[in-house]
Amino acid sequence: MQTSSYPAETPGQSAADRAYQLTKELVLSGELPGGHLFSETEIAGRLGLSRTPVREAFVRLQAEELLTLVPKRGAIVAPVPPGEGEDVLDAREAIETAALRRLLRTPERIPAAIARMREALEVQRGYAELGDLNAFAEADELFHRTLVAAGDNALLIRFYTGLADRQRRMNIAALGPVPGHIPVVLREHGELIDIIESGDEVAFATALRAHLDGTHR
Repeated sequence: MQTSSYPAETPGQSAADRAYQLTKELVLSGELPGGHLFSETEIAGRLGLSRTPVREAFVRLQAEELLTLVPKRGAIVAPVPPGEGEDVLDAREAIETAALRRLLRTPERIPAAIARMREALEVQRGYAELGDLNAFAEADELFHRTLVAAGDNALLIRFYTGLADRQRRMNIAALGPVPGHIPVVLREHGELIDIIESGDEVAFATALRAHLDGTHR
């Protein structure tokens, strides 16, 4: 699978924002892997910028724990900390199960939620057919976030959204070396939708755990 192109420039976007967006994309897509040392000059050269906005971008990304700044040398891509993957998976399992439980309390909202999830799955299927791993990973996070949104718990939605970058990085790390698992992910997403439609909370919890384990553990 190929990765998608760099983010397009947004009209009116500041130089620092452009540097931030590009550098973050390089890290999350895995093009700059954990432990890789690179310089402000490298990013500035790609964008035709001075080093000042790139330095600002690096500081922002260090605050997000994606980079570690090295004085006079540049920055190192922060590897995924030991245990973080398990923490993210446990959080996802708890949030998505809680979202499903809450959705089932209002059966009249289930058809619309199912329709949105099927639409998200078709988007993901399209990226799989294009061989775009990066976009597939983003669509994977969107699929699961669509379920969380259907639960209509503002606190859980906000917390889950905060996991998006970590999820995407984990997805690329898990699926990149094993592209043959991508059809399995799509099939399991379809099965999760069918279970939600059936209203079986216990079956959903079991299937979700197996899905997360099979992809990431």
